[in-house]
Amino acid sequence: MPKMKAAIFVEPGRIVLDQKPIPDPGPLDAVIRITTTTICGTDVHILKGEYPVAKGLTVGHEPVGIITKLGAQVSGFKEGQRVIAGAITPSGTSTACLCGFHSQDGAGTESGWKAIGGWKFGNTIDGAQAEYLLVPDAMANLSPVPDGLTDEQVLMCPDILSTGFSGAERGGVRIGDAVAVFAQGPIGLCATAGAQLMGATTIIAVESVPARMEMARRMGASHVVDFKTADPVAEIMRLTNGRGVDVAIEALGRQETFEWALKVLRPGGTLSSLGVYSADLKIPLGAFAAGLGDHTIATTLCPGGKERMRRLMSVVAANKVDTRPLVTHRFKLDQIEAAYELFSHQRDGVLKVAITP
Repeated sequence: MPKMKAAIFVEPGRIVLDQKPIPDPGPLDAVIRITTTTICGTDVHILKGEYPVAKGLTVGHEPVGIITKLGAQVSGFKEGQRVIAGAITPSGTSTACLCGFHSQDGAGTESGWKAIGGWKFGNTIDGAQAEYLLVPDAMANLSPVPDGLTDEQVLMCPDILSTGFSGAERGGVRIGDAVAVFAQGPIGLCATAGAQLMGATTIIAVESVPARMEMARRMGASHVVDFKTADPVAEIMRLTNGRGVDVAIEALGRQETFEWALKVLRPGGTLSSLGVYSADLKIPLGAFAAGLGDHTIATTLCPGGKERMRRLMSVVAANKVDTRPLVTHRFKLDQIEAAYELFSHQRDGVLKVAITP
């Protein structure tokens, strides 16, 4: 059986490059040859054992590639076609999908819903940090890459761009809004860009790393607050003349930033949460107005599916957003272990790494 190289989760603290059989597609699936992928912060949670996955799983969920084999029942695509697939690969037929929440694709059980069931790559099935990738439900999830767009132009669409934009979308950002975005990692930077696209006129980015502060300005921030030199809550209230922000986007996943986001909301404002939390959250009584402040707290999992990918690539093609500057380092798949070492320790000013087999 033909083999391929793949980044495999062995145990907490160890993701190694090894070999696996090249997958064969089922009737509704496709196999793509990966041309570019990347490492996500969620992959680092997996590496550290903070998010459980099965030992032996290939990790990664941000694929750009070329179709090499189609399932017998797949139509509308052809071998040799350049495509991406979202990090979230919904079936389109589950109750969650039919209710409009494709990211939560998965069956309900007697003990409740299986959250984030739409995230399969590198979670419940083999992922994209490999030479080949099986894409389930190909007709719902493959999206052709427009001519003229490079791999790195569309590399953020499967997850980072989709997730960041969804922070602004779920927050209901409107023309003329004031928005605060807490943390300017890749997702926070895309949330900043999304808020600008949706019409926010005051965008306050909260960050302390100088390179990320500068990148926030490039992505649309009108103000950048260094939380290490100023109280971010007091500074945001000053910048909004005591009004507070219409939408606060939390893009880090920590108790402290969640509280800051809640504290800077105007009455009736929305906290849009993108962070992945590793412990129970506490809601401060005062900031929550004892539950009487008409606040909304919205959570989001990266929207996926082919129509979402088409829309994001359309934004890129129209030059409304350029995420290429977020790729700060490039590695071959053979160097994946070194790439993880760099990315997991956030060394050398890394934002995102591009991995090419």
